[in-house]
Amino acid sequence: MIWIGLAIVIITFWMIYKNYEARLVLCLSGLLMAALGQFLSGSNVTISTAVAAFVKQLINGGLVPTIVTVMGFGYVMTFTKCSDHLVNALVKPLTHVPMVVIPGAVLITWILNIILPSAAGIAAAVGVLLVPALIALKVRPVMAASAVFAGTWGSVVSPGLMFNPQIADIAFKAKEIGAPDAMIVILQEVIPCAIGAVVVAVVLAIICMVLKEGVGTTNNEKAGDALEKDLEEKTEKHFKVNPFYAVVPVIPLVLLVLASKQLGVLPTKTFTVPVCMLIGTAVGLVVALINKQNIGDCFKKFCRGAGDGFCDVVILIAAAALFASGMKSIGLTGALVDSMKGSQSVAMFAAAAGPFVMAAISGSGNAAALAFNEAITPHAADFGLTIVQLGAVAQIAAGLGRTMSPVAGGVIILAGIAGVNPMEIVKRTSLPVLIALVVVTICMFIV
Repeated sequence: MIWIGLAIVIITFWMIYKNYEARLVLCLSGLLMAALGQFLSGSNVTISTAVAAFVKQLINGGLVPTIVTVMGFGYVMTFTKCSDHLVNALVKPLTHVPMVVIPGAVLITWILNIILPSAAGIAAAVGVLLVPALIALKVRPVMAASAVFAGTWGSVVSPGLMFNPQIADIAFKAKEIGAPDAMIVILQEVIPCAIGAVVVAVVLAIICMVLKEGVGTTNNEKAGDALEKDLEEKTEKHFKVNPFYAVVPVIPLVLLVLASKQLGVLPTKTFTVPVCMLIGTAVGLVVALINKQNIGDCFKKFCRGAGDGFCDVVILIAAAALFASGMKSIGLTGALVDSMKGSQSVAMFAAAAGPFVMAAISGSGNAAALAFNEAITPHAADFGLTIVQLGAVAQIAAGLGRTMSPVAGGVIILAGIAGVNPMEIVKRTSLPVLIALVVVTICMFIV
């Protein structure tokens, strides 16, 4: 039965790699394994148990409000163009300091991805401004696109990323932490990830120097002129940044940090993620009024974002829970846990390597990381690790793996902006990302 379960898991991830609907594939695979476990081996984890696990995530009080309010807030920031003001405020000054444009582009994209947690979205928002600007400084187009793409994993420390609330919820149920608070997880991840971001920026800058693709290394003025013209068409070249509007997207993040248990400036129980996102949304509605935008349309965007968050994220998490229940029913989870119990290093390697490889191959490590966290992460204590450690490394590895995938949405967008082959971008981001994976994993597990 275990071998049958392993075959089903392999086929499942192969189908996800082939772009079959991930939620459907995970649900069907989970139900199939649950049925085999119930009727062929008499498992206690039945089909009804697996379905109950699916439904439980749909009404998860710690997870659902966080995800839907974050997504709704993000849609409001796009509607009011506050996100455009923030991106312009950070990106434009960078072009005036040629010596740091490559590592600076990586770090700015990484920071912005925390606030706006969509890899493809941030690639488009930053890329349409920064790639033409870098090419105008005679940076080779492929390196300009690579610098932006290398920063598109900052969302791993965002409260809006699905994994952080999920890990917090698992850790809370295991009584490892006192509340299902995503900020508890994030504050343990942020320093290792920030170190990893610096590593990526520095290594890519070294690659840039070795390949001689930095400022002043290309004479392709026609490409630069064409992209500069494209920049003028897609954005306002002399975009006037409003400092107030630029700050609005950061408000919820600042409130969450101030309300964290480590700082305690604001009451933690009051300023939860949903509350902070709703405060940010309220400020966004004020911006809409100032801009004479229809406030009703603005709130409709919040509702649309919340709905998309439920559709795209919550149901994916629920499908992963059903899949994990199926793995448990067929005996595969128990076998995997037993195989890892003998060696802490095996569990550490599996958490980093599995989601990383899946993300690099498929362009999205979401399904792999979610399934890992549902099936294996709750057993972290058996390996001498904490749930936050094991779960965080799995989701960070997925984010890093996506940043060297030639089929990721972000790289395809950036390749189109720069007019280069996605594989050429990935060739430049692969080494920095691999080194960062090792550094972040060591920092999370050992330091």
